[in-house]
Amino acid sequence: MEYVTAVPHPRSEAAAPVRSGRRSLALALLCGALGAAVALLATRQRWAAGTATVAGGAFPLTAKGSDVTGVPAALAIVGLAALVAVFAVRRAGRFVVAGLLALSGAGIAAAALMAATDNSALDDKAAQASGDTSATVAGLSHTGWPYVAAVGGVLILLAGLLALRYGGLWPAMSGRYERGTDRPRRQARPVDPERPEEMWKALDRGEDPTGA
Repeated sequence: MEYVTAVPHPRSEAAAPVRSGRRSLALALLCGALGAAVALLATRQRWAAGTATVAGGAFPLTAKGSDVTGVPAALAIVGLAALVAVFAVRRAGRFVVAGLLALSGAGIAAAALMAATDNSALDDKAAQASGDTSATVAGLSHTGWPYVAAVGGVLILLAGLLALRYGGLWPAMSGRYERGTDRPRRQARPVDPERPEEMWKALDRGEDPTGA
C-alpha cells in the first residue's frame, strides 16, 4: 500500500520564487514598454478642437496633447529609462529606481486627467489667430486621447509596483560588465625547441638549435 504525503517537495518550494520572478519580470516589461508607447502616442494626437473668430469668420483650431501639456511625454521617457535602469542596479538602488518608475506612471495619469478639459492651449491659439489677447475659443470639444494617455500612465505605474514587490527576484547585469573587473590573462605557451619553426627562428638568431 502506498501512502501519499502532503509535505511539499524541497525542489518545488525553491522553484516557486523563480517562477514568480520570471512572471513578474515579463509582466513588468510588457506593462512598462506598452504604457510608455501608449502615452507617447496619445500626446501626439488631437486632444481638443474649437473655433476662433477671425475677420468676421470662424477659424478652426486644434490642439494636440503636446500642445496642452508636456508632462506625460516627458515622464514616459523617464519611465522608459527607469525600466531599463532597474536591471543595472541592485538592492537598495533597484528599489529607488522602481519607485521612480511608479511615480512616473502616476504623474502621467494625473497630468493627463487634469489636462483632459483644459482649453488654455486653444485660447492661446485663438489669441494668436485673431490678434486679440483677450480672445477665447468657441465651440470647444475634447477627445478621449487624454484618457488613453492616463491608461498608459497606469500601466507604467503597475510596472513600478511590480518592480517594488518582486524586483529582488529579478536578475541584474552580469558582473563582467561592471567596472573594475579584471579579465584572466592567458598564459604564454612554453617554447618547444623540437618544433621546426622554433629551430628556424634559432638559426635566424645565429644560435645552434642542436646544442645542449
